[in-house]
Amino acid sequence: MNQIKNEQEYREKINADQLTVGIFTTTWCPDCKRMDMFIDEIISENKDKTWFKVDRDEFPEISDEQNVMGIPSLLVFKNGEKLAHLHSANAKTADAVREFLETI
Repeated sequence: MNQIKNEQEYREKINADQLTVGIFTTTWCPDCKRMDMFIDEIISENKDKTWFKVDRDEFPEISDEQNVMGIPSLLVFKNGEKLAHLHSANAKTADAVREFLETI
């Protein structure tokens, strides 16, 4: 999974003509560490989507733009439009993330 390094890279990802999932996270977040334990399996189950990570602390302006108030949060984009947002309170288990992805 790509770690976003600059805003241009982020814009290219969200403007893609396919479903793209962004995981907003930080290095110090305990729930993010928990998600790290199961997210690779979910990514391999969803190879039809492009995945990337955004460190909320490195890109607070992007996080604010997308209304990311808690971490981890998963956002789904296509052609620059945000289609779905799984807020941090609902992103704590593999089952919750899978259910979210099934709704897109």
